[in-house]
Amino acid sequence: MTNEQILNEIREANMTYLMLAQTLIRQDKAEALFRLGMSEEAADMIGALSPAQILKIASGNMLLCRFRVDDDMVWNLLTNHTASKVDNDATTKLHASILMAGKFAEAM
Repeated sequence: MTNEQILNEIREANMTYLMLAQTLIRQDKAEALFRLGMSEEAADMIGALSPAQILKIASGNMLLCRFRVDDDMVWNLLTNHTASKVDNDATTKLHASILMAGKFAEAM
């Protein structure tokens, strides 16, 4: 991939993320805060953006979204790569969601 292709992919990801975030925020703000892992202030700003503002923000060269999973335990649960592998995939994903919800609650 060339540098220009990477920048185009970043811009496309930014546009998709902002449009998804705005839709989630407008439909159910509390759920959006949890799913997106953002502050209420950030959600208010994104929810109020016009299409032109979204386009302008998305056209930057810095990726706006980031991975919220920053510890090995959650990654292992999500990928089911734990040493004591659990056969029930739904259980491990539920455990990961609970851990991530706890981190979201701590941040608030």
